[in-house]
Amino acid sequence: MITDAQPTAVKRIAVSGIAVEVVRKDIKNLHLGVYPPLGRVRVAAPLVISDEAVRLAVIDKLGWIKRQRAQFANQPRQSEREMVNGESHYVWGRRYRLRVHEQSGPPRVALRGIASIDLFVRPGSTVEARQNVLQTWYRAELRAAIAGLLAQWQPQLGVQVAGWGIRKMKTKWGSCNVQARRIWLNLELAKTPVQCLEYIVVHELVHLIERQHNERFTALMDQHMPDWPQRRQLLNGAPLGHEQWSY
Repeated sequence: MITDAQPTAVKRIAVSGIAVEVVRKDIKNLHLGVYPPLGRVRVAAPLVISDEAVRLAVIDKLGWIKRQRAQFANQPRQSEREMVNGESHYVWGRRYRLRVHEQSGPPRVALRGIASIDLFVRPGSTVEARQNVLQTWYRAELRAAIAGLLAQWQPQLGVQVAGWGIRKMKTKWGSCNVQARRIWLNLELAKTPVQCLEYIVVHELVHLIERQHNERFTALMDQHMPDWPQRRQLLNGAPLGHEQWSY
């Protein structure tokens, strides 16, 4: 989900019927991960490790891989959004029922208590137009939250980004270009609990201190956000959209 260094070589192998993406990097240790929404298996391997050594490492973790893939397979999924009354939409981890109001004024979104989200659109608006209004609102909500978290965490970590932005991402929740000191956050984070957004922000900022997902990186996360594994688990258990994400 979160990638920093550019891979030097990528290949795909099959281990016990499971497709594994192997990314060769100039790193010291092998890292294996299973990623939502479909349980993609990815190995970041040092350049000097053979394909057979990678295969053996995957075999050694097959039980864990299968458990992770089963967990993702059992996650709740939303059907394709039609932007009609009564439909469920998530805001900061809470589910709201959509109420569509057709009017001649400017399109806008407003939360009604803790149960409903009001969508004001022009009469006869298309599904795409309604989605665009809601996406614009999500982006504004997320931008404000990110700005506050950066103001809090950059001084605490002793780092400063040169820039940041929001994107609709298909494969990861966030990314960090260490050289440019720029981070990107997934627009979908506006639908997850705010502690999940905070975890991703801190994760990306820590990459400005340690580029790789190694022991030093983990130690820094443990030091500054001791409950990060629980936050990551909460994020990976969030209801997924209807899209079949590609990698």
